[in-house]
Amino acid sequence: MNRRVTKAIFPVAGLGTRFLPATKSIPKEIMTLVDRPLIQYAIDEARAAGIKEFIFVTSRGKGALEDYFDIAPTLEHELRKKGKDDLLETLKGTNMDSGAIAYIRQHRALGLGHAVWCARRLIANEPFAVILPDDVIAAEKPCLQQMVEAYEETGGSMVAAMEVPAEKASSYGVLDVAEEEGKKVSVRGMVEKPAAGEAPSNLAVIGRYILHPKVLSNLNRLKSGSGGEIQLTDAIAEEINTDRSVYGYRFDGQRFDCGSKAGFLQATVAFGLARDDLRDELSAYLRDMVAMPKAAE
Repeated sequence: MNRRVTKAIFPVAGLGTRFLPATKSIPKEIMTLVDRPLIQYAIDEARAAGIKEFIFVTSRGKGALEDYFDIAPTLEHELRKKGKDDLLETLKGTNMDSGAIAYIRQHRALGLGHAVWCARRLIANEPFAVILPDDVIAAEKPCLQQMVEAYEETGGSMVAAMEVPAEKASSYGVLDVAEEEGKKVSVRGMVEKPAAGEAPSNLAVIGRYILHPKVLSNLNRLKSGSGGEIQLTDAIAEEINTDRSVYGYRFDGQRFDCGSKAGFLQATVAFGLARDDLRDELSAYLRDMVAMPKAAE
């Protein structure tokens, strides 16, 4: 039986330069998608998958991120005094138990692989998850939960996979598929940001991973790869020729790239329309916006 996955790494050390000037004063992960920060979506997904220990790889200027998960006695007192029990209940989901959350500093921006490697001492010899908060996935069953259930059958390492147009494959890590097994695919290779026309498939790696602890040892030996960074996909690819298989998992759900402005706006509309309290008003506004250019023609 494979060991349960109870630890997750959240690489959140990036500067968020694509969202300047907003990210001059607040971490990108605190930016709100409707009324919840991006990081809250990632935490909720991790909790649903059975994660108990949350490891954040941060950098200078991320104090607001740490404060977000702390209790707020003054705010809670005021809400309680005013009888706003629904808001108090909402706040509960933002609090972390003492000892459940840890922060590790990444002092130099050397890539995703290096960020994961920074947390190695807290992982020890256990399988672990990696969640990239920029990738927000709307799904009936949370993406990481789907993967954990599949991992219980396969072991090894597993990455979330999504089909992408051929012209966009060079922006992703891409899987070289050995065999299709329903939602799972066994992998014989991984290529980080392949040159145009050289991608081995159209299955791209998305920001959810379940990794064997040996991947951390692989990272320890790696030198910089694509883009001059230490690539996590290179360390995972080293596992392919061992008895610890690597799988891609075609998850059910819609992924939004909230690391880009367009993706963030698309997610805002989609998540707003999914809310009972916002759907009617937002739908009416969008219909009016679409109708205005047509009326002017």
